[in-house]
Amino acid sequence: MKVTADLCVIAYGTGTSMSEYIAACVRIIEQAGLKHHLHAYGTDIEGEWDDVMAAVKRCHEAVHEMGAPRISTTLKIATRTDKEQGMDDKVRSVEEKLGRR
Repeated sequence: MKVTADLCVIAYGTGTSMSEYIAACVRIIEQAGLKHHLHAYGTDIEGEWDDVMAAVKRCHEAVHEMGAPRISTTLKIATRTDKEQGMDDKVRSVEEKLGRR
């Protein structure tokens, strides 16, 4: 099953900057071959359900390995069965309605 996910991983007990941990997670997502888009408060990910969930798990493992004693993650997931629609399609649809495409 195809899934679009919005992932936000926050490491606690490590200081105020999250960029090192986010970069580690983006590397994991890229190594998994998943389509993704980094945004100001998370990362959109697109792929097969099991592949996306495995990458999320690996992100947690990596952030703990980097010394974070506690992690809080927000994960929003969307699936569809009526048609194929990816992240780019969703954005394009809104931009068309705004007259930008």
